[in-house]
Amino acid sequence: MTAARARSARPAGRHALLVELPDAEHTAAFHAEVLSRRAAGTLPPVTEVVPGARTVLLDGVPDPEALAREVTGWEVPPVPDDDGDVVEVPVRYDGPDLADVAVLWGVAPDEVAALHGSRTYRVAFCGFAPGFGYLTGLPPRLHVPRRATPRTRVPAGAVALAGPYSAVYPRSTPGGWQLIGTMPDPRPLWDPARARAALLTPGTRVRFVTADGASTEAAA
Repeated sequence: MTAARARSARPAGRHALLVELPDAEHTAAFHAEVLSRRAAGTLPPVTEVVPGARTVLLDGVPDPEALAREVTGWEVPPVPDDDGDVVEVPVRYDGPDLADVAVLWGVAPDEVAALHGSRTYRVAFCGFAPGFGYLTGLPPRLHVPRRATPRTRVPAGAVALAGPYSAVYPRSTPGGWQLIGTMPDPRPLWDPARARAALLTPGTRVRFVTADGASTEAAA
């Protein structure tokens, strides 16, 4: 990936700025750069940084127009592959859509676990439900469509795929993603009593490990 540059940056209110990026990789790089500059004290005051699929929202900005002019001139390096905390997520590959995903990938059902579990993912952004992280890292050949008919109830802990993303449902909700596995204990994914309520926050790296060999402390 070449150095990230914002496509546009425009005020989104009196004290907010919305920065648009070309794709998920550039968005992740820009988000990391904002956090780095804020930690170093070289960024104007920003109270909240919220990444999306191709946007980064900066809130609590004293002068959004001045910051817009600044950030559009940034050339941001890619995020190093080894940057960010790593969380291991235990999973049993027993989802009801496992066979369908195997057909889409052109492999046997028992190979889905090996393919999915062999990669390191990164939380691009959060949304849909508290603690629900959208994980990037699947190569294009493993992207899958959403289900034609969404389920009225997806159980908490379901490990799922849709488009370029992987995810783990932190609570039971409706959903249309392809379910390939189950996290045996999804409670660590979202705990409002913790200082950091969501386990999977933007920038965090994620590895899926089979439940029998997983370190349950890694997700605690």
